[in-house]
Amino acid sequence: MKKLFIMLLLLLSIYASGCADSETKIVSSKNPDASEILALEKNADLFQWNNIVYKTDVDWVNDLKLSKEKQLGEITESYSEHLNEFKDGMATKLQKGSKIFTAKERDDILIVKDNGKVKYYLALVEG
Repeated sequence: MKKLFIMLLLLLSIYASGCADSETKIVSSKNPDASEILALEKNADLFQWNNIVYKTDVDWVNDLKLSKEKQLGEITESYSEHLNEFKDGMATKLQKGSKIFTAKERDDILIVKDNGKVKYYLALVEG
């Protein structure tokens, strides 16, 4: 009986030590940046605000009925390929001075008034 107990204890310790060597893999993700989006879709209509990239021409977003809440700011710069960095307030298609508004109904969509035309932009975030 004592031998059986010792064998069980030995097997249990071998089994437990085998499990203890497993690696913990930490995976982190981040929001996509403008260069990643433009690499996939060269003519994407997007802008950056508060380090988040917003993109328009998303079918289900365009089908929504949203209303402007408050103005956040405006587009300050146009993007061109020779620039190394995409910054807040920069856009690929919107004109400088286009007004950016929050949407009353959703936190993940911003409304932009550009040349009299209203466009909805979805935040491109991980998660």
